[in-house]
Amino acid sequence: MFELFIFIDNYTKKMKNHIIRYLSPRNSFNFFFLLSLLLISSCSETKEKNFLEIALASEHPNIKRVMDSVSAYEVQIRYTKIERLKDSVVLTDYDFQVDENTYFYPASTVKLPAVVASLEKLNEIDSLNRNTKFYIEGDSVETTFTEAIHQIFAVSSNEANNRLVEFLGFDELNKRIQKKGISGFRVSHRLSTTNADEVSTTPLVIYLNDSTTSTTNTIINTTAEPLALNKTVKGDGYLAQDELIKEPFDFSLKNWYSIPAQTGLLKRLFFPELFDENEQFTLSSEQLSYLKEAMATTPYKLGYDRIKYYDSYGKFLIYGDTKENIPDYISIYNKVGYAYGTLTDCAYVVDTKNKIEFILGATILVNKNQTFNDNIYEFEEVGIPFLGQLGREIYELEKNK
Repeated sequence: MFELFIFIDNYTKKMKNHIIRYLSPRNSFNFFFLLSLLLISSCSETKEKNFLEIALASEHPNIKRVMDSVSAYEVQIRYTKIERLKDSVVLTDYDFQVDENTYFYPASTVKLPAVVASLEKLNEIDSLNRNTKFYIEGDSVETTFTEAIHQIFAVSSNEANNRLVEFLGFDELNKRIQKKGISGFRVSHRLSTTNADEVSTTPLVIYLNDSTTSTTNTIINTTAEPLALNKTVKGDGYLAQDELIKEPFDFSLKNWYSIPAQTGLLKRLFFPELFDENEQFTLSSEQLSYLKEAMATTPYKLGYDRIKYYDSYGKFLIYGDTKENIPDYISIYNKVGYAYGTLTDCAYVVDTKNKIEFILGATILVNKNQTFNDNIYEFEEVGIPFLGQLGREIYELEKNK
């Protein structure tokens, strides 16, 4: 009979002595009646709490300083609990201030959808594959799709991402993601380049073999419309060509990738069986396996200097504010973004040693002086420590549950 008590919350244990009085067979009805009431009460209290609430109530200074002034940081967080029940998987979302209609700048997080859409397109063209060599017309850098994808996940290369955008075009990229049932997503410009919002793509010169090339057609995309979202206008000023413009910065023509969209894409990659066939990405098993490996691989394993490109270089959650090596039994499948004072990470975390897995997506704005483009942001002081500690709080709760 003792084992029946192990699932009862601590607050019910003080009543254990009362229950023991009813353990005899003649009082079995009373026992099970009382036990049922306690279990119902216990479950009700458990439903009112979740790991995200507990994590954000932490007294750790990295969490507390943000939560004490949370409105200033425009925080949005979604934690997805993953439960495996025999042959099925149950995903439960817990949100903090998540709003698909409230804007934050997604920065490099949009590179993951570009990679997924590129792989899907490659899967549809018999003459191309991941290892096909190509270069952008007018550019001297020769690369392959595999090399571009490695650079995106290892060191968040903007140039590699832009090459994929030239391959896809904005319209096709957006359509491929949105038709999977993922809303809250729009790519309207390249990253950190002078032709960022040019609607016409530059052709790719593709090597069909060592001596024969083929040139793709220019793609004409539709001109982006302003986003009809909350908080697309931010701050008090911004720098433009070294001149301070004393008016808010308008993000309405920028890229958009909401927290629900980011977590939704991860779920479709790692738990496709939970979605209708038309909402799954049409990737081959080889492509999907490669993609997952690329997402989790640290820069060092791809040949980058481990001092400059430490394991957590592109992984903010759990390890972001440390330069520790990530243990081999922990895999973090993610893509971070940081620009315009906004830090975002969305990750599927797996610990094979302790049998832990969860999805966590979070964004935070750290721009105390309310000026954009001046490169004065509290990334290292506030943003990354917050995301690192948030990941650790959730991880420890998962570990001890």
